[in-house]
Amino acid sequence: MSSNTLTLETICPTAWKRNSVTIILPIRNEEAHIADTLHQLIEQQHDDIDVEILVADGRSTDRTKEIVADFAKENPSIKLFDNPDKLSSTARNVGLKHATGNYIVIIDGHCEIHSRTYFVDLVSAFERTEADCLGRPQPLAVTEATVFQQSVAAARNSVFGHHPDSLVYSDQEEKVPALSVAVAYRKEVFEKLGGFDSRFDACEDCEMNHRIDQTDFQCYLIPSLAVHYRPRADIPGLFKQLSRYGRGRIRLARKHPKSLSFASIIPALFLIGLLAGPMICWLIPIFWYAYGSTLLMYVILACFFSFRATLKLESKSIFFRVPLIFFVIHIGSGWGLLAELLFGRKVRI
Repeated sequence: MSSNTLTLETICPTAWKRNSVTIILPIRNEEAHIADTLHQLIEQQHDDIDVEILVADGRSTDRTKEIVADFAKENPSIKLFDNPDKLSSTARNVGLKHATGNYIVIIDGHCEIHSRTYFVDLVSAFERTEADCLGRPQPLAVTEATVFQQSVAAARNSVFGHHPDSLVYSDQEEKVPALSVAVAYRKEVFEKLGGFDSRFDACEDCEMNHRIDQTDFQCYLIPSLAVHYRPRADIPGLFKQLSRYGRGRIRLARKHPKSLSFASIIPALFLIGLLAGPMICWLIPIFWYAYGSTLLMYVILACFFSFRATLKLESKSIFFRVPLIFFVIHIGSGWGLLAELLFGRKVRI
């Protein structure tokens, strides 16, 4: 186990409660959305389930911390903790350190939970499947979304716009690898594997889930546990998000080489070809035909999947935006992969 992966004694010093759920919210600068998320959590049907909501704030520079503190005054189940490292991985470990629930679930501060029986469904799914961890769909369709956000949601829900091995947009209940989907865990998972690796500032969930897949722990994808995530609101935000994902993939591969697949590096190869192609064609002019044909094929595929998304959502306004979103997704991912590969620090095991 990595020296930077927390042990059970470090992360779980408190006694666990049976038939109880701990929600961990790793947040930073969520002023615009955290109140809605907390409202949706505290309005959930509990039945006989004990629930605690642990918010780990990464030194927010807006009013996020004050908003959460106000909620905590009125709701004893909400507890606010400081996350001085500001990373999602360390925020998760802060939550684990104070968790008392028998089941642990991670939820971000900018999402929508349409179900009002989320906790009941969560415990029921654990008991029914006897799974060690559960995955959930994470659609990007949210209320009051802008046309740009609708376009991002459509693109990310397409096979052309997200990792082909990912199941985060699936709607089928089935036994699956934990890698891309697991977000809820029995306490025994952390008793055996420790906490999240605090050296990761992206892909920390995939790193934990990769370790889970190396054990005999079982994971099930449960559609009723879907949480709707808010898409990025502009191109710079989307590019930054996908770049972080790309960097995280390389860091994951450095620690767990077997986690890297050919599909993971396609965006990097695309970006290399896009940038190096003109130089090669200048030296060997006949290659202009191959370069032009490849770009034309990319445009055709982008338009084809944009057309499919337009038909599915019955929204003509997204048709001309989705191809641009595809391009930002692929370039952002590719840049993150290459930047981390060439300039990132190596993660020692």
